[in-house]
Amino acid sequence: MKYAVVTGGTSGIGLGVATMLLSKGYYVFATYVGPEFKEKIENFEAIYTDQSSREEVYRFISYVKTKTDHLDCLVCNAGMTIRKSFTETLDSDWDKMMEVAVNSHYIMVRELFPIIPAGSRILFTGSQMGLSPHATVLAYGVTKAAIHALTKNLVKEFEGTGTTVNAIVPGFVETPWQKEKPEQIKQNIYKKTAIHRFASVDEVVDAYRFCIDNPFVNGSLIEVNGGYSYK
Repeated sequence: MKYAVVTGGTSGIGLGVATMLLSKGYYVFATYVGPEFKEKIENFEAIYTDQSSREEVYRFISYVKTKTDHLDCLVCNAGMTIRKSFTETLDSDWDKMMEVAVNSHYIMVRELFPIIPAGSRILFTGSQMGLSPHATVLAYGVTKAAIHALTKNLVKEFEGTGTTVNAIVPGFVETPWQKEKPEQIKQNIYKKTAIHRFASVDEVVDAYRFCIDNPFVNGSLIEVNGGYSYK
């Protein structure tokens, strides 16, 4: 059996990717925070892991290693934003956002490296906000820009193995996170997008599927943004 890790894998894009991997026959380990995930899904384990805590990240890594001696797909999807203005953002806010999105995933790739076989897939969830600065939460955009850079730099570490490293770069997606936005803000975003709507989770998941199925796509930032900022 093939094994996969999906961080932030119990809702939104993460759950969509996990479901797609399950359909491909993978056994999936998912990290999550927030309310307890009680749904029972065959070949799917949701492990509560606060990725802002290195102790919990290492605990999760150790658990995966007790369950399998190979990891065929690692999807580094978890991220977070703390909605404050630039001048109101605290050092601790910055550190927490970087820890979840960047540092914890760097640690996972490094520590799981010995059990990642040739021909595996590593995927990151980037963001259009890492390419096109947005009006809110500077730190979030910087974490995603760092993810884009990490993607490209990791390609060298896996050179010659057939393992590929790519990042999916979504624009705005209809996730529970986005549903909290006021309608006026949503409409303003729609006007900046040539398709005039947010992406569905399934539309974004198709990009992950493409990278998993195509062994020649490597070191790429796959934008799925509906033509954002087209004006």
